Amino acid sequence: MRRADRLFQIIQIFRRSRRPITADALALELETSKRTVYRDIADLMGQRVPIRGEAGIGYVLDGGYDLPPLMLTPDEIEAAVLGAQWVASRGDPALARAAKDLIAKIGAAVPERLRPYVLEPASGTPPAWNAVADAIDMARVRAHIHAGRKIRLAYRDETGQATERTIWPITIGYRDTTRMLVAWCELRVDFRSFRTDRVAGAEFLEDRYPERPAVLRAKWRRTIEAQRQAWVARGAAKA
Repeated sequence: MRRADRLFQIIQIFRRSRRPITADALALELETSKRTVYRDIADLMGQRVPIRGEAGIGYVLDGGYDLPPLMLTPDEIEAAVLGAQWVASRGDPALARAAKDLIAKIGAAVPERLRPYVLEPASGTPPAWNAVADAIDMARVRAHIHAGRKIRLAYRDETGQATERTIWPITIGYRDTTRMLVAWCELRVDFRSFRTDRVAGAEFLEDRYPERPAVLRAKWRRTIEAQRQAWVARGAAKA
């Protein structure tokens, strides 16, 4: 790896982490020595890149520092295009349009030598077969998630039983043919997942729920992890 590419990659590693990163971790990812990492970090700090930390503890990049957003490597371009292709074929109409626009913008913004990675990528996603249409306005759902507002649902489960719930939406899960709306359910006093094609009606409320969406998502992830560990433990006990 060229030194300029390595310096750029160090900043990228810092940008994607909120916790201090040790020289050992940097050296492992960059496939270089700790001595080289220390020298590179010193060079970056000398160029006034706001890196804080010290050897043995770890380093962080101060907030507010950024690089031009389209200094992309070929692998990053292919990853972005592959993800956008998937969203274009499986997302709701607003997200699908945004994904196609994103591919076009990347193709227009990257240098000419990198344009084939956008226009003629080596990887691709298959078309979505038997996709089920959403029965709720997904753009409004996403807006309510960002705003932390409640939704009142009329919902039918897999048996056709109808219920009405007031939910606190926190995230949308995408499967090949269906979407799942994950939320805190006031009726069940717990997290629940709702297939968007089974929604019989929705009222988008102005009421905010009492916790931030990010906090609820973190709680939901901990719940899922606890369930996974319990499942693994049961399997080990049976074995």
